[in-house]
Amino acid sequence: MRETPQDLEELQALLDASLARSTSHLRSIINSARTLNAEQLTQVLTGMCTLALSSVTAKGEPRISGVDGHFLRGKWYFGTAPDAAKARHLAARPAVSAAHMRGEDLGVFTHGTVEILNPRNGDQARDWPDVLAYLKDFYGDDLFDWDNDVVYYRLHPHWMTVYAPDIAKLTVTSKP
Repeated sequence: MRETPQDLEELQALLDASLARSTSHLRSIINSARTLNAEQLTQVLTGMCTLALSSVTAKGEPRISGVDGHFLRGKWYFGTAPDAAKARHLAARPAVSAAHMRGEDLGVFTHGTVEILNPRNGDQARDWPDVLAYLKDFYGDDLFDWDNDVVYYRLHPHWMTVYAPDIAKLTVTSKP
């Protein structure tokens, strides 16, 4: 999947607005010299990126877990087992926070809400076939019973910021 010019515009607007409304403390750490623009970010976040995903239980207790994240068209995509506690939490309370960090070289922090892409007893997201094709290409056709063993989500961010003190230390790949 390739980001469209509109995807990049929307992602850049989100990054700019998120940083602008952040606290002065955060802006003292993340500023124009220590961040990435939308195009750079999409070139760095390729393939599978491990996310620390935070959800909330029915009692209001935070839960964090690791998920395989894929950054496609300016949004995070991730999956879990349909019977996982995380799936129950997300179905009832779709607000999440996610972080992807690579040591001290990169931090991508996101807050938003999730959308289920392939519900068992409901309509699939319009673009689920394209997302599924990407995932099967990445993981292989036979890793899962894609209809029953895994449920996938798209994180719609309302806040996202990036810490990258030295872009030269990051692997940037060109997308065809």
